Amino acid sequence: MQVLSVDGDYLWVEGVQRSACGSCSAQRGCGQSLLAKMTQRSTHLRIALDGRDGGSFQVGQYVTIGIADHVVVRGSLLVYVLPLLLLLLGIGLGERIFGNELAGLVAGLLALLAGGCIAAGVLNARANRSRLQACLLDG
Repeated sequence: MQVLSVDGDYLWVEGVQRSACGSCSAQRGCGQSLLAKMTQRSTHLRIALDGRDGGSFQVGQYVTIGIADHVVVRGSLLVYVLPLLLLLLGIGLGERIFGNELAGLVAGLLALLAGGCIAAGVLNARANRSRLQACLLDG
């Protein structure tokens, strides 16, 4: 991550999301490689200095940040598994209650959407907790 600015007890850093496709030999004919190139965008993060001197960091300097394993695992479960489980539950309940597949599909899609909204709400509500934040590993 590259330092954009030093703001009191925090660093503002920027990273570019990159796909692993750059090292793949099949990247010319792969749709995933094209999609990764089209959606490449910058990400700005605020990282706490945790008592380090902000004057030791300069704009343009590269730093390494880390995210706790439990944050990644629980976040992935919330974002991927919860909507999928609600999709399957919605399909089953929709078919059982209304007695046809179309109602099951509609109920499943509504449950999937609800699962995504629930996951987004939980993530937004917990976004500022200090133990869930990325931390500065070295600089």
